[in-house]
Parts: sequence; C-alpha cells; structure tokens
Amino acid sequence: MFPIPFRFRALLLVTLVSACTAPDPGAVFNDPYEENNRVIHAFNKSLDSAFLRPSGGVTASLPDGVTDPIVNFADNAGLPGAVANGVLQANLEGAAINTLRFVLNTTLGVGGLLDPASSIGLTEQDTDFGETLAVWGFDEGAYLEIPVYGPSTERDAAGRLVDLFLDPLGAVGLPAQVKYGPLARVATLAVRRGDYKDTIDGLLYDSADSYSQARLVYLQNRRFELGEAPPAATEIDPFSGDVSLEGFE
Repeated sequence: MFPIPFRFRALLLVTLVSACTAPDPGAVFNDPYEENNRVIHAFNKSLDSAFLRPSGGVTASLPDGVTDPIVNFADNAGLPGAVANGVLQANLEGAAINTLRFVLNTTLGVGGLLDPASSIGLTEQDTDFGETLAVWGFDEGAYLEIPVYGPSTERDAAGRLVDLFLDPLGAVGLPAQVKYGPLARVATLAVRRGDYKDTIDGLLYDSADSYSQARLVYLQNRRFELGEAPPAATEIDPFSGDVSLEGFE
C-alpha cells in the first residue's frame, strides 16, 4: 500500500530490536535508563515552564471558536496515518471509520477545520504504530523519557519514529493540510496544555517526585489503552492531553 524504502526498513529493524530490553528480575518498573531519563525529564520540565505552560495559559483564555478549528485541523491531518495503522493491525472497522472521517471532514468540514463526522457518530479511532507493534506481539521494552515528547517506552519510541515516515498524508491530503498540519499539531499542544493546566501543573510541579509520577501515570494509562492492564485509578497523560480527573490527587 505504501512503498517502504530501504533506509526506512533499516530504521525499522534497528528500532524494533531496541524495543526488547528485558526488565531486571523483581523490578517494579523496567527503567534501566533512569539516570539519563531524569536528566531529560528535567529538560522537558524546563521547556514546559518556559514555553508550553505560558502558551497554554494564553490558549485557555481564548474562546472555543478560536481553538477548536486548530485542534480539528490537526486531528484530521493525522487520520491518514491512523488509517494505515488500522490496516496494519487488521482493524478494518477502525480504518474504515477513520477513512470516512477524513473524507467528510476534509470536504464538508472545510479541509478539517470543522468536524461534521462526529455529529453523525463517526468518532476518531485513535491509534499509532506503537499500538501496531503491541498488536504484533512486541514487548513494551524499557521506559524512556524522550526530549520534547516526554514519557514513552522503547516500543512506543520506535512507533513514533515509524509514524514520522509512515505518514500517507502527503499522498492523500490537500496542499494546505500537508503544509500546515505540523504547525497545527504544535499549536494543539498549547491548546491541550491550557485545557488541563491545573491537572498537569499538579503532576509536574506539585508532586514530590514528578519523574516517578509521570512514569507511573504514563505506563498505567498506556497499558490500559493497549488492553495490557486494568484501568488505572489515575487516568492522565500529561503530554498527550488525554486527561481524566478521576482519582487524581
């Protein structure tokens, strides 16, 4: 469906192999890189403090009529990648729903600025290549904190790299979607940071050990998303913006 050049296949092989770090016997978390992860976590907190937190404060003060089209546009631009992952997971129903969403929102939704698909029950089936790897049976590997992106695992980090290359938007999207999609995704981070300001501030700045808290929350929620663990008492992903306040203290 999507031609995969040799350099991409080589990158995929390297990243898949790297996603196999086994946990130490008896370890609560598979975190052999904790020392380096904490350095990156401190860097990410400094970025949040300098850029995301203040920009989130600005977006939180704006009316939904200003921020909703930005989020809609970014989400719509990411749908072709979700369709590709749905196919790779043999989730044809999810791939079909995302395809219909993309077509409707791109046409009737003015290039994705509006979301008419949701009004008729076509809810986005969110997925990524990290989930594809999980479906294929790859272990999550060690916990990682990635610069800018934040909490992850070796499997999810591999998935992020693959998603960067396996993005068919350029083949099926409008020129404006291809050109402004990445910018809209960056702006969406600020919007979501503003939407969940108090909750994220509590995790990053009010907890005794924000690194341990972020690791716990990310792993609980990601495993639940992938069907690998029961739901966590605290459901918040402070870096994706998918937040539930239930159980958060």
